[in-house]
Amino acid sequence: MKKIISWVIRSIPRKYLQIISPIALKILGFFYRGKGVQCTVCSHEYKQFLPYGRGNSARNNALCPSCQALERHRLIWLYLQEKTDFFQSPKKVLHIAPESCFIHRFEKMKNLDYITADIESPLAKIKMDIHEIPFQNNTFDVAFCNHVMEHVADDIKAMSEIYRVLKPNGWAIIQIPFFDLNLKTTLEDKSIITPKERFEKYGQEDHVRMYGQDYGRRLEKAGFQVNEDEFVNTLSTEKIKKFALPKGEIIYFCKK
Repeated sequence: MKKIISWVIRSIPRKYLQIISPIALKILGFFYRGKGVQCTVCSHEYKQFLPYGRGNSARNNALCPSCQALERHRLIWLYLQEKTDFFQSPKKVLHIAPESCFIHRFEKMKNLDYITADIESPLAKIKMDIHEIPFQNNTFDVAFCNHVMEHVADDIKAMSEIYRVLKPNGWAIIQIPFFDLNLKTTLEDKSIITPKERFEKYGQEDHVRMYGQDYGRRLEKAGFQVNEDEFVNTLSTEKIKKFALPKGEIIYFCKK
């Protein structure tokens, strides 16, 4: 199963994968029914979650068949519940490159004025280049932008645009993947342009950099006050196992 899912992720463009995957995953989920793990986003239970990832980086027990939440999504949902007023207070929200596990749930929340945007995703309502966000200054209370910055040409510019459209005291969660936890400084080289070279250097064909331990400082360059929240490390071993959460993942809570 891990090899099949890895091949699908590598071979089918993301915009098509987002359309066909919900049906296929629900069928697979029938065979994973059980009581081993539970999704924080949709509350469904399974013996274990589906594997997910590319090649050697594919992970077991990662993808919820019901809502398509991955480890980081389950962690973010729990973080929003326990450490913010996101589910209670009125908020205008910009969700960049929206994840399918969140979209319908956020759309149904009466306290949210919720806008989705992406440069190509068929799930997003607005077509948008993150380098030039088409909204006025101080428009949003909250922004989400997960696993995008490693793809964009100018990440500091993109971060600055998110900062610009947030209201004073507004906040954003801006997550990125870490392939090398020991890397101190972000690795990027504009001469690396082929998918093969990018895979070898950055761990994925469509990445243009590999982030290091200086990621928080890059967010600060865009103007944010950054809290590198080790929330997952405050949770019990039992809770981490039950929800299949990513061990050691930092939540980058960015405030204007």
